[in-house]
Amino acid sequence: MARISAQERRESVVRAAIAEFALKGYYGTSTEAIAKRVGVTQPYLFRLFPGKKAIFVAALVRSMEDTRLAFERATDGMEGSEQARGAMADAYARLISARPETLLIQMQGYAVVGAVEAEGDDKTGELVRAGWMRLWETVHLSLGADVHATTGFFACGMLGNTLTAIGLPSDCREAGA
Repeated sequence: MARISAQERRESVVRAAIAEFALKGYYGTSTEAIAKRVGVTQPYLFRLFPGKKAIFVAALVRSMEDTRLAFERATDGMEGSEQARGAMADAYARLISARPETLLIQMQGYAVVGAVEAEGDDKTGELVRAGWMRLWETVHLSLGADVHATTGFFACGMLGNTLTAIGLPSDCREAGA
């Protein structure tokens, strides 16, 4: 059996953390559950990451980057075109259908920012906001740098995220958005 590098193991931890945190949130997820899902010990987990919050942030940042890359790939060569919005919406729908934890951890992340900032942790919020701004910039450029179109895309998307999270149909395009 081939030996797995620390970087590959770290990636396994991030993916496992996305799944665990998406379902149980930051406060409801134990590092023991993440370690068990990956098949490592907790001490090994803490050799890869300094603590639970670092694992959560890595998982959240990865999830946001996965979403950003889905948008970027979907609009490759069509930036500023009429088709870009639909291509990104379709790519996101495929991503969320294949990996629903991507949506759920992002929603968990938005909630956690407020809680940890109330405890004096501004770094987590800064990282989440930076990730969100990268998402914004990718969508904004794909939609021809049109603020109204970008805002509309995210408004529809956040409504869709909320509806999906609570188990309702979520296609804003059918509602005329």
